[in-house]
Amino acid sequence: MTVPPPQPGPQGQHGQPGQHGPQGQPDSQAQPGTQSQPGPQGHPTQQGQPGLQGYPAQQGRPGTYPQPHQQGQQSAHTQQNQPGAHPPQGQSGAYPSQSLHGEHSPQGRPVQAPVNPDGAQFAPPRDGVNAPAPAESLVLTDEDAQLREVLLRVREETGKAVVGQTQAVEGILLALLVQGHVLLEGVPGVAKTLLVRSIAQSLDLDSQRVQFTPDLMPGDITGSMVYDAKSGDFSFREGPVFTNLLIADEINRTPPKTQSALLESMEERQVTVDGTSRRLAPPFLVAATQNPIEYEGTYPLPEAQLDRFLFKLVLGLPDRDTEFSILTRHAEGFDAHRLRDAGIARVAGPEELLRAGNRAAQVHCAPEVIAYIVDIVQATRQAPSLALGVSPRGATRLLAASQAKAWLSGRGYITPDDVKSLVPMTFRHRIALRPEAQMEGADIDRVLASIVESVNVPR
Repeated sequence: MTVPPPQPGPQGQHGQPGQHGPQGQPDSQAQPGTQSQPGPQGHPTQQGQPGLQGYPAQQGRPGTYPQPHQQGQQSAHTQQNQPGAHPPQGQSGAYPSQSLHGEHSPQGRPVQAPVNPDGAQFAPPRDGVNAPAPAESLVLTDEDAQLREVLLRVREETGKAVVGQTQAVEGILLALLVQGHVLLEGVPGVAKTLLVRSIAQSLDLDSQRVQFTPDLMPGDITGSMVYDAKSGDFSFREGPVFTNLLIADEINRTPPKTQSALLESMEERQVTVDGTSRRLAPPFLVAATQNPIEYEGTYPLPEAQLDRFLFKLVLGLPDRDTEFSILTRHAEGFDAHRLRDAGIARVAGPEELLRAGNRAAQVHCAPEVIAYIVDIVQATRQAPSLALGVSPRGATRLLAASQAKAWLSGRGYITPDDVKSLVPMTFRHRIALRPEAQMEGADIDRVLASIVESVNVPR
């Protein structure tokens, strides 16, 4: 006698006997002895909202799609369509296991950004529109607005003496906020020293200038012990480094022994002479200048000292309109040696600058943006045209500068555009081209631009 085969239930999926229906109910015609499998909608959702692909939703919002795996493997989207699929252990449907800093699916579409508990997405600015502020962003107060206003006036006051060079002015302001140092590179006569002196006057900062020459000694910068004939004792005489803003003019014209005298003061904010350490009063910034054309008789800065500089600012030659404005001012009696006659007003002081720096250091940086910085730094170490990539110090300096830029822009959080705009000035002196790349005429700024473009931006 022939026994007829068992028939699937009316709601069995894929024609398999004994499976659950779409609502997780057992099939009324399931055969005994067959293991039941949960349906794709077997995971309950919160607040009565349906979850996508079997992932539970959070706070009443639909769950998000997990990111697909690499090509050649079964995608997460396909896996979630299988009966009884569960999210990976320790993860929820709204936060998939893959990284969230700009990976793309095999089809080339950007993966959806993660959803915060408040529902806001960390998306970068699109078409000039800033991303919504994350819940953890710094809440800016009226004091922040007042500090920003006075610091932005530094640009106006500096413009009374220096025409153009707006990027250099912004770079020095950011460096002052994060207690960094700047290396100004440009041909003679592009107002490198005048720019620093103008900013120091508008912020009421004490400044000293040292002309670096081959016979300059370390004690000429840091200070030395001097014998006092009246008391019969040795006393310490402070050097020009004991100031707020030190202008190291043509720093590459002095021997490495003297150049290294600045290392401790730049990194540790102190000077050690005869075994005694003396702290430097904050704020303290070294603004070093060098000529990129004339290298005869110079001592190029070693990588260890270059890495101490926050920014390398390149001051180019002015265009025709800017140079016309410069000559017009000089024709009207402007004298670069008499800045007080130029009408540069004091808009802030060291106390306001330190308070502003403390607030800028509290600006929020989302994990996706931190991952974006890490990816850029890692890409510099893997670039075939570079012999030296960016160090971890460079990565932390880029983060601090991005915080200051975001705060100065009136935001309590960092966007990828903040990071992207600061990469050239922060990294151009921290990397080195391979000899073969130099022979091919490679340019560091162009290499950096290609590296940044190769890194996916957080979405």
